[in-house]
Amino acid sequence: MDSIAHGPVGSWTMSRRDCDGGAEKSVPDLLAHDLRVLFVGINPSNCSGAAGLHFASPGNRFWPTLHRAGFTDRQLRPDERAELLVRGIGISNLVNRATARADHIQLDELRAGAERLRRTILAKHPQTIAVLGKGAYRTAFDDSMAEFGRQPFDISGAPVWVLPNPSGLNAHYTVERLAERYRAFREELNDR
Repeated sequence: MDSIAHGPVGSWTMSRRDCDGGAEKSVPDLLAHDLRVLFVGINPSNCSGAAGLHFASPGNRFWPTLHRAGFTDRQLRPDERAELLVRGIGISNLVNRATARADHIQLDELRAGAERLRRTILAKHPQTIAVLGKGAYRTAFDDSMAEFGRQPFDISGAPVWVLPNPSGLNAHYTVERLAERYRAFREELNDR
């Protein structure tokens, strides 16, 4: 895609027209066997669908949050996603259909996404799961009382965590607050 600009480390830009072209597309999971952690987003944005890359929207804070939380030694760009595999980190989505907003996803899609995630976990055996979005988690796993943090159950032996969604549309969290939550999660992983 020639209109996707790759600037200095940490920058990533796409034109609005490029993003609009990503609606309804999917983004391949970033997986390997025995990952240290599998981050699970709600669904790809239109920008991610257009680029075929996770968390590609210019306003998404996933990449700066990972860096500030200590998961990466520098801020990666979406096109550097393979660097995560080297660190034992993978990415998937509950629903793999790009939309402009996560609230365009149907409730039954989220529930089906939980089943797809369970199959992925059985096949790939990640050590820990981190679902990014409390509301989506509550719907997908039929747990209306779930809060952020470690959940009281595992999936195939993998502990499940819920972390805030890094979408730029999540106005409740700044990058700094996101990084605090993700850092606490990383520190828990290191203690295991």
